[in-house]
Amino acid sequence: MQNNSERNHNSRVSDIELNSVDAENSQNNFFERLPEEVIRQIFSSLDMQSLCRASMTCRRWYDITKDNDSLWKPHCLALRAVCKREIDDDQKSGYSFKDTLLRNYQKSQVKLHWLSGRYSNICSPDNLPEAIMCPMDAETWGEILEVEMERPNHKQIS
Repeated sequence: MQNNSERNHNSRVSDIELNSVDAENSQNNFFERLPEEVIRQIFSSLDMQSLCRASMTCRRWYDITKDNDSLWKPHCLALRAVCKREIDDDQKSGYSFKDTLLRNYQKSQVKLHWLSGRYSNICSPDNLPEAIMCPMDAETWGEILEVEMERPNHKQIS
């Protein structure tokens, strides 16, 4: 009697394991069977960080996102508010929106922090957060300097 009970228990355990494997395979197949248009529609509602992560998830998603300007354009245009000249120059030069975004994202973050006054009270180069700094052209530094000079708490060097 106990032997029969053990067999039934083992049978139920293996059924549960098989069912969980089947469910996982079914879920994977579901995503593989989604039409590309549906995936693009889903991706279009993602924020930039999520879209970047999705593009690194698997080969298919990378292929869907890599040259799709309609997915990257809104995020690129959001950066344009900070880096108008840089974004416009890249677009005139024929860069894709994804490439333009990659080329200008870090610069836009540094520039945004400077323009918002985050680094206005820096007294020496040692106080700058090196990890987020990036090379910028003279025009960008000129824009930042103009804003800094106009700040009410700016001290004139005499």
